[in-house]
Formats: sequence, C-alpha cells, structure tokens
Amino acid sequence: MTSGPTPIRLGFIPLLDAAIPIVAADKGFATREGIDLTLVRETSWANIRDRLAIGHFEAAHLLAPMPVAAALGLTPLDVPLIAPMALGLGGNAITVSDALWAEMRKVTADVIANDPVSVGAALKAVLAGRRGARRLTFAVVHPYSAHNYELRYWLAASGIRPDADLDLAILPPPLMPDALATGTIDGFCVGEPWNSNAARRFGGRIVLTKSAIWHAGPEKVLGVRADWAERNPAALTALLRALLGAARWCADHENASELVTLLARADRLNLPEEDIAAPLSGRMLLADGTRHRLENFMVFGGDIASDGSMANMPLRGAALWFLSQMARWGQATLAPEAAARAAASFRPDLFLPVADAGGAGKALPPLQPLGGFFDGEPFDPVAIEAYLARQKARDRG
Repeated sequence: MTSGPTPIRLGFIPLLDAAIPIVAADKGFATREGIDLTLVRETSWANIRDRLAIGHFEAAHLLAPMPVAAALGLTPLDVPLIAPMALGLGGNAITVSDALWAEMRKVTADVIANDPVSVGAALKAVLAGRRGARRLTFAVVHPYSAHNYELRYWLAASGIRPDADLDLAILPPPLMPDALATGTIDGFCVGEPWNSNAARRFGGRIVLTKSAIWHAGPEKVLGVRADWAERNPAALTALLRALLGAARWCADHENASELVTLLARADRLNLPEEDIAAPLSGRMLLADGTRHRLENFMVFGGDIASDGSMANMPLRGAALWFLSQMARWGQATLAPEAAARAAASFRPDLFLPVADAGGAGKALPPLQPLGGFFDGEPFDPVAIEAYLARQKARDRG
C-alpha cells in the first residue's frame, strides 16, 4: 500500500522573493516530488516566526537572519530553526518620501540615484540642516532582518549614526507604502514590490537598491524547525528538490510574464501586475524619475551558477556576517560559542546533495571572505572580532 503525498504548510509574506515557493506550489514542482504544498499568506515576520515555531507551519519563507537569532536564543520561543536553502539574492530597496527627496536634492543638487555614496552624502547633509527639527524616521521589517542590517550598514558608512541621528521603526512590508503616504515615516527599506508600489501610488522615491549596498547578498531563506528536519529527512529533501526546480524556473527569463501573473493573484501577492513586472525585469523607476536597467536586482537561482547552487546555497559566511551585525548593534555578543551556533543554523550540507546529484558526501565549502559591499570592506568569517572592531571604530568616528 502506497502512502499519499506528504502535506507541508509553508508560510509566506507577499513579496517578490516568495516567488520560489509560490511557483513550487502553483507550477507542480511540489506535486511531482510527492509534496502536497499548501501556502499560507501572513502579514508580519513575527507571525511567520511564531507559527513556524509552534508547528502551524512545517516550513516558511523566512528572513535570513532569523535562524541565526533563534540559534543565539534571541527569539521569544526557544525553538531552533535552520536554513537548508536560500531563496535568492537581493530584491530589497530603500524608498524615501517625495518631501525628503526634495530636501536631498536641495542640499545636494547632483545626488545620483542608486549611488550609495552620493545618496548617503545627501541624506547626511539633510540631517545636519534639520537639527532641532522633527527627527526623521525610517522603517525596516524586523529587528533581525537583512533590511535592518543593510540599512544600518549604509547609514554608518555614510557617517550617519542609526538611532542617534534618526529613528528606526518596525513595520510589516504591506503597511510601509501607506505609512510613507501619511507621513508616519520618511523612508523605509523593504523587499519588492512594495517600493515600486509606493512609487506608483504615492510618489515614493526609490533611492537605493540592495544590490548597490551589498551585491549578491542573501535576503530570505527556507526556514524549518531543526527537529522537524531531523524527523523528516525524506520530506525535506523532496521539498528542497521542488524549490530548487522552481528557482530555476523563476530564473528563466522566458517565464517572466507568466511569473508576474502568478504572483499578482489575489491569493498570492494581491498587487497590480505593473508593480511586480518592474522589479522582476530589473527596470525600476528610481528617484530621479527615470527607469533604470538594474542587473541582478533579484537573483532567484541559476543566474550565478548553472545549477543555481551559489544563489540558493545557504552560505555559513553569510550567517556569520549577520552575527557580526547583531553584535555591532547591541543585539548579541560574540561569545565563544556564538559563531559556531550561528554558522550551524545555515545548512549547506542538506542543500548540496540536492543541488548536485553527485554532491552527497562532498565536503562543505570552506568559509571564505564575503565581498560586494559598496565601501569595499570585505568580511572574513574566520576573523569576526577584528572585523567588528574596525566597524565599531568607524562608528565612533
């Protein structure tokens, strides 16, 4: 007697980088792997994290730093999470209100959209001229998010002190455009298509993209509970095969039009197709009022390596960079066991056999320095203390 398909409930937030699990469910990749994949749309990352922890979900579209935070005991529920796959690279942007962009243009007429140095200098000049006035507020999606760390990284490298020179708030992605329109916030860092949605509906100005701050940086991962993965190795392997197949489908530009239609559905992102098509094509309306062709704005898989292994590999070095930023901003300490726990939350050993049929038994890739940061500062995951000391020295001025 044969058993039926394995049911897996996967929580997601309506974002462009939820495309891989959406395609896995809607294009039959999961079914072909014997998975009955049910997608559940959520409104906040806290809900996703908690429902995964208590067993409402077997898997989730998850912020990449969340498994690291769970490994360090920083989450409300003490449930270890792991990331056996990355759901692509990039896909975030920073958007400011039309009023703030006008201020930036006033103090720096030649500010260049999507140039981190130029935009950072303009924002710093605005802040210097606002002393004594209302403080600016920028929003990010969660304290343990790549959005938070990349925004802080860019601000600090621009000579702006996060928390001291401006306020940072937490908002779910779907609420950010309306918060910008009402003046509740002055800017935000969020995944697409919410930047494009704000630009179309309310005149928000997209000033920077993630790929300009940290080229090829991870954003979201597949998150599962460590105990579920241990008890269900076959189901996890099948899910990874389905998601990797979906990642390759998403990366094929011939599927772009169909992907836009799938994502726009009411039970998926529930947004106009034009908001999705712009970032998916990389032709985005930036703050200067023109559409720019942005290479590798969102990489689903297959664009960096032919089998998608680099785009979808959960790199332990990335987990350790998130740890360095948690320590930099006072969320964690670099205790002796912290690095080991953080690195162990990303599981390339589970991904490798799926990405490469001959990958079973292969040694894990060694920890290597990460590059692509706009300020030219590389991150060496085996020398976190020295890296953190340099950043904190720069933060102190």
